[in-house]
Amino acid sequence: MNRLGESVKDALEGAEGAGLWVGGEGLAVFAAALGSVAAGAARALLSGPADPDGDSIAACLALADALRALGCAEVVVAGRPGHRYAWMPGAEGMVPDEAIGADSDRPFSLAVVLDGERARLHSAVRAAFDAAPVRVLVDHHRSSQPDGYQLALVAPESASTAELVLHLMDAWGLPLGPAAAAQLYTGLLFDTGGFRHSNTRPETLRTAARLLEQGIDHNAISLRVLYERREPALRLLARALGTARRSGEGGALGWVRFTDFGALHADYSDLEGVVDHLLHIEGVELAALFIERAPGQVRLSLRSRARVDVSALARTLDPRGGGHRRAAGCVREGPLEQVIAEVEPALQAALQAG
Repeated sequence: MNRLGESVKDALEGAEGAGLWVGGEGLAVFAAALGSVAAGAARALLSGPADPDGDSIAACLALADALRALGCAEVVVAGRPGHRYAWMPGAEGMVPDEAIGADSDRPFSLAVVLDGERARLHSAVRAAFDAAPVRVLVDHHRSSQPDGYQLALVAPESASTAELVLHLMDAWGLPLGPAAAAQLYTGLLFDTGGFRHSNTRPETLRTAARLLEQGIDHNAISLRVLYERREPALRLLARALGTARRSGEGGALGWVRFTDFGALHADYSDLEGVVDHLLHIEGVELAALFIERAPGQVRLSLRSRARVDVSALARTLDPRGGGHRRAAGCVREGPLEQVIAEVEPALQAALQAG
């Protein structure tokens, strides 16, 4: 066992289980273990899933600064921040997924995936992650599984992974400043949909108030994260809504083709929030956006008002799929039209069962 492995073992001495805690009650022990490892790590890798969202990026950037404060010599955050998040403190230093591992002579001693399981990592990031001697998961998706990690914290009761990072900072005694507050507020705002979603609880709003007390411009952050769109994104939204149609009683679906991205000079991050437009059609309970990410590969974005557990639905469509009860996703292989034809009956069956 290497030195970092010994740090994990020592930190877990007397703890129940094998480094997995489900729910925030295990956060203190988890924080002690991760903090011990980080203090001795020469190089750490932090990443959300491929095509990270606002909570993934926010949690990664805030945790990166925290690990540096604990003594980690170098922290690399993988991913592209996209237009909505490029302003965030630390976003300019993010490394594109495909460039991770290019300097293979400098391996990572610690790797952390936030806001999603390692199965959802970009292939280049996944290779570097799996090669690290200490692998960690920090997440709030109840579909996440602990396999393949030395340390894992899964707290479904948290509104966002960014909120978990704030709790870790508190456990480590790290101060909360304006930069971290802006990062964490972005994650909280994104995953609650501007405090509109059902995961917004009294504790969520208390956390938001604490972040606002740091003097951040919450109005500017809200506009950037929830409403502002690039012109190509507006055209992509129009293209997606132009395909929208009803699917059975209570369902709606739409799609975006791979060629649409190039034709409109848009990218994947421009699709944030598009599926919500389908869900908000009167009478719609379940919405699905089919996104052709590459020829022969389709990503599904699923949303439910209440009746359908789309996290469970996503896992039936793809073992690597998952997410939240009302917001989830998965990937299917095959031509776009074929995938729609295969999946639509499952959508209708989920509606009938719900």
